[in-house]
Amino acid sequence: METVEMNSVSLKRPRSEDDVANADEIKRQKLLEKSQSGNDSGQTIENVTEQPRDTKSETVPREESEEQEEEELEDGDEDGDPESFADMMKHGLTESDVGITKFVSSHEGFSGILKERYSDFVVHEIGKDGRVSHLDDFSVPVDDEDPSEETFTVLSDEDKQRLEELQLFKNKETSVAIEVIEDTKEKRTIIHQAVKSLFPGLETKTEDRDGKKYIIAYHAAGKKALANPRKHSWPKSRGSYCHFVLYKENKDTMDAINVLSKFLRVKPNIFSYMGTKDKRAITVQEIAVLRITAQRLAHLNKCLMNFKLGNFSYKNHPLKLGELQGNHFTVVLRNITGTDDQIEQAMHSLREIGFINYYGMQRFGTTAVPTYQIGRAILQNNWDEVMDLILKPRPGAEKGYLVKCREEWAKTKDPAAALKKLPVKRCVEGQLLRGLLKYGMKNIISAFGIIPRNNRLMYIHSYQSYVWNNMVSKRIEEYGLRAVPGDLILKGATAVHIEEGDVDNYTIHDVVMPLPGFDVIYPKHKIGEAYKEMLVADNLDINNMRHKIRDYSLSGAYRKIIIRPQNVNWEVVAYDDPKIPLFTTDLDKLEGKPLPVLPTDGKFRALKMEFSLPPSTYATMAIREVLKMDTSIKNQTQLNTTWLR
Repeated sequence: METVEMNSVSLKRPRSEDDVANADEIKRQKLLEKSQSGNDSGQTIENVTEQPRDTKSETVPREESEEQEEEELEDGDEDGDPESFADMMKHGLTESDVGITKFVSSHEGFSGILKERYSDFVVHEIGKDGRVSHLDDFSVPVDDEDPSEETFTVLSDEDKQRLEELQLFKNKETSVAIEVIEDTKEKRTIIHQAVKSLFPGLETKTEDRDGKKYIIAYHAAGKKALANPRKHSWPKSRGSYCHFVLYKENKDTMDAINVLSKFLRVKPNIFSYMGTKDKRAITVQEIAVLRITAQRLAHLNKCLMNFKLGNFSYKNHPLKLGELQGNHFTVVLRNITGTDDQIEQAMHSLREIGFINYYGMQRFGTTAVPTYQIGRAILQNNWDEVMDLILKPRPGAEKGYLVKCREEWAKTKDPAAALKKLPVKRCVEGQLLRGLLKYGMKNIISAFGIIPRNNRLMYIHSYQSYVWNNMVSKRIEEYGLRAVPGDLILKGATAVHIEEGDVDNYTIHDVVMPLPGFDVIYPKHKIGEAYKEMLVADNLDINNMRHKIRDYSLSGAYRKIIIRPQNVNWEVVAYDDPKIPLFTTDLDKLEGKPLPVLPTDGKFRALKMEFSLPPSTYATMAIREVLKMDTSIKNQTQLNTTWLR
């Protein structure tokens, strides 16, 4: 499973009094406003961040008003001044809480702001053939089978509304009649094409009624028709899957697919992709969709905000999760304080040595109850603890409605009463409460099972990541940056120990360490024992990682401890306006937008950096190595607040 983490982080060192006195007033006001909104340089406060996702999972379209209400509630910022927000974040995690304690480079760290604007973080997917995805072509493949452009305009808004209600079984009607105003065979053909292409699952026929022609739309094959695009209407000579490049701004991949499927009136599970890309960034990736024409997809460019679709082609296969080589990042760190020498040393070290392949902070949540604690309770089979950790009141920054829900739960232990306090039912807390309402308090396992499988597995994967981070820090502390006898390396997919006589044949870049599980081996030195000791302290047996519930049995995996990024490039630029973009995106190039002219001696300096990473590595951990700074929200919020006082 591959995801890209992209949480916004402000990375700063405490300033001296002179620094503060001389700081630019506009910048100070900007930071003050951000802290007052409850965000640190745009940091989104979420309990669950990196989630494995599955192309088979379905999201059934709901009423738009309900969905918009939940999105508004979820996107709303917490109120509060800088001090109160920083005080709340005292209960959050720091890097050391999750085992992130070491660096591999020797340069002196410096300050910078990551993702002051989401457009400062751009991700291009790298396919399995090594090709970097770019949006650079809006043209649609020419196909004689495609309907005319008039197909998209021939139906009135009222007709579309009635057809959608028929398609989604929202009323008791069994058919919809559309009067043909200007009756010609060509006009009737266009209406037939429009209904069938825009509303999968509906068939049409022509009827005479009182001397007038009507197109009658009706269901072809019951409710199953909606899930299965029409086979007989797809030309045999054309590949069944339309592949396209999705360019998106400030939306995560699943949100984007849900929006596309709503506009296309299809189920989300007909889309496939190689990896998920998170929200706060500009991302470019390949998507495939079953039996939807490039023409229909291209038409969405006229009505969608923050999305663009292009580079269309037809192929005979979908995409599969994990079938990518990695991602190429273009990152701007604004308002940097490092000298040119510091920056050169930091970037050369990143290119030549790399960074410790830690799991990033968003893997563990941002509230006072880390996700790894819930994962540990699942592995311990302690279901009362699982329920308690998810639902109990917790200090720190949370949405107001969640606070009220937790308070009600603590007071009454009544799932129905707590659920009434929760307007957003699709969150983990709402799902668990619905499960408890359905199965009762004595069947927590079944109640917890209502939560989508990927979300449940996220908790135990978080615990594995917590163990791995801690063990890698111990490994670096104990043996440094060299391969030693007893370390593990991979030969193909098999892990083997480095023997004394072979140690000179390997470097630190070859060494892997295991995520705990029943199908892995451990290092044959002190760190192997440290794994056992850590799991014993957590009341777990390293030799028995199978769970009585199969989903929660951990097979384990291996992960390289040092990653050396590829295609590393950097440049320092000066700028005056913090709002101007410092590089052009794919969309800027397509629209012919020039790059703003930058001053040679601006008020601020920014570090523009590019690098490529393999799947499942965290870009913020690479940036952490450059800046030598703690990337946790807790640390950065308090540094900002100290500066603002």
